[in-house]
This record gives sequence, C-alpha cells and structure tokens, in this order.
Amino acid sequence: MRIEFTKMHGLGNDFVVLDARERPLPAIDAGFAAALADRHTGIGCDQLILLEPSDTADFRMRIFNADGSEVEACGNATRAVGLLHGRPARIETLGGLLSATPAEAGISVDMGRPRFDWDAIPLGYAMDTHAMPVAWEELVNPIAVNVGNPHVIFFVPDPYAIDMARLGPMIETDPLFPERINVNVAAVTARDAMTLRVWERGAGLTRACGTGACATAIGAMKRGLVDRRVTVTLPGGPLVIEWREDGAIVMTGPATEAFRGSFDPADFGIIA
Repeated sequence: MRIEFTKMHGLGNDFVVLDARERPLPAIDAGFAAALADRHTGIGCDQLILLEPSDTADFRMRIFNADGSEVEACGNATRAVGLLHGRPARIETLGGLLSATPAEAGISVDMGRPRFDWDAIPLGYAMDTHAMPVAWEELVNPIAVNVGNPHVIFFVPDPYAIDMARLGPMIETDPLFPERINVNVAAVTARDAMTLRVWERGAGLTRACGTGACATAIGAMKRGLVDRRVTVTLPGGPLVIEWREDGAIVMTGPATEAFRGSFDPADFGIIA
C-alpha cells in the first residue's frame, strides 16, 4: 500500500498533507508523524496535516507538529488546505470550527474569537494576561492570547536581536504553561504594520506562523499599539490580520502547493 501526499506551504511554513476524507489511512500516531516530518530521513515538514470526514463541517483537519505532538490549530495549514479544497470550506479542528474562503490575496480564514482568560490559555495559575508580571531575561511583561492554540507575545525593539533558539524552548517548556506555549517576539513599525518571529511549540523556529500572526496582532490591538487591520511581516512574508467588530479574527495570505508524491508506510515502521 502506498499513501499519496501533497507538500504545501504558507509563507515557508511547510506541511505534508494526507487526505483520508474518502479513503481511510493507517492510524497516524506521534511516532509516525515525527518520522514523516524528519527532514533527513522522512519527507520533511513543520507540521503533518491529516484530513478526515466530519459530521459537523466539510471536513476535519488534524495537526501534528514535527515532534509528533497533536495541536489544536494552525492558520497557515488552514490556508493550505483551503487552497487544496478549492472552494469555501468549514473545517473542524481541535481548536474549534474555522472557515476558509478563496480571496484575491490568497485564502482568507475566519479564525474565530480570541480568548484572554488565564485558564483559557492555559496558565499554571491566575494572573493578568494583558500584562503578565513575568520575565525571561530581556523578554518581559508579555500578553497571552489563545486563538485556537496558546501564544505568549513580547513586544521588543528588534525581533531579530532576540536569541530565539535559546529563549524559545526555555519559555515554551516553562512550568507556567502546562500545555506548553508558542512564543512570539514582535516590533510595531506603524499603526498598520508589525514584524514578527515565532518559536512554535513542538516545531521550533518557523518561517511563518498564522496563529502567531493573529495572536500578536490581537495583542498589539488590545494594548492600543496598532489599528484593527494590520500587516504582520514574518521571515517568510506578510499576512493581513483584521479583528472585526463582531469579535472574529480574519487572516488573509497566500498558500502554495509545492509537489505531490507517495510513500510506503512500511518505510516508517507502519504495517498497513
């Protein structure tokens, strides 16, 4: 048995997409996901995306980080599967129901409403998530937001001056974050523009993170640093984030199909 896959990316945040909507696949567990994601011995990706039938939406999307952990949401992956689907879609995820719609600038995704309560992030104990009284070296007083998955955001003069390879995993695994955390460092450059780098939980530094862009934009809006529509520029390119008056976050940006292929599950220790 060979399994077909599609390799895609959103601004360089790359995915292996497996489609089980019409044909069941062998069980995908953490070890299998990590093996496929390995860039030396597997196909290579930041996240493995599994599409399945859904009783409540057009289809279900499951998301596995490169370390095999399953997570709630991924904005860039939602744009990618929206492109693959080719028409408007309602997508079931662990983080809630998302909507993807083809747009002139790529794919627009309704990411739902942000959550700010400490136990919705979640944090290990109660505190003000708008200005958290915590610090990791020069990274101080972040804001925490859940946009389907948990993010902590630090506003700094220059995101590229921060040693994210060292501080990212330190913050990700801090006991303050019982489910680990995505770490964002951002600079506001105008009322409608920001630059951002993201250390993704379970994946490390990535060229782009859609939920990170959403969380960071919302954090800046909550603090009055930017207007309600902002372009967030990541290493892989820009995303436009709008916080609508009804409370929903809309993310718009490109997605790309890179190539298609197939593999034998036995190559990864799976008996189909």
